[in-house]
Amino acid sequence: MKKSSYALLMVMTLLLTACGFHLRGHNNQKVELAFQSVYLKVSGETPFVTDLRHALTFNKVAVSTSAEQATITLEVISESSDKQILSLSTAGRVREYQLRYRVALRAYDSQLVSWLPEEEILLMRTLTYDDTQVLAKEQEEALLFKDMRSDAVAQAMRRLSRAKPH
Repeated sequence: MKKSSYALLMVMTLLLTACGFHLRGHNNQKVELAFQSVYLKVSGETPFVTDLRHALTFNKVAVSTSAEQATITLEVISESSDKQILSLSTAGRVREYQLRYRVALRAYDSQLVSWLPEEEILLMRTLTYDDTQVLAKEQEEALLFKDMRSDAVAQAMRRLSRAKPH
């Protein structure tokens, strides 16, 4: 490569970083929260709960082991994922699926005062399907669900940033 190519590459890199560009999911920005500790009321340890716990810890929120020790209780009411056929080919084969990921949350304090009313986060993605590439499409589906889970954690953190006693 010539010097001018290196210089152009450096200028482009600097311009991208100067404008605040970040890859999706790589902008570990702190969120301002109105509480210092939280108790996660969950039915089981799922990947979403693990990611949410990490996001809370990253934002300097203590995750308590009991509701009495925490400022608020964050209840994960439900979490589900499903896949539905979106379109078929003329031969009756699946061409597209719609992937859905849902999480319902609510937050309240020890006096049962609502900080965040029950809200549902619903995310959808379209997966094109080709039965000659089954393994690749299974991996793509897993990546899409992982991406939706990360997006749901980010949305939950944004919603918690506006949580306050009502």
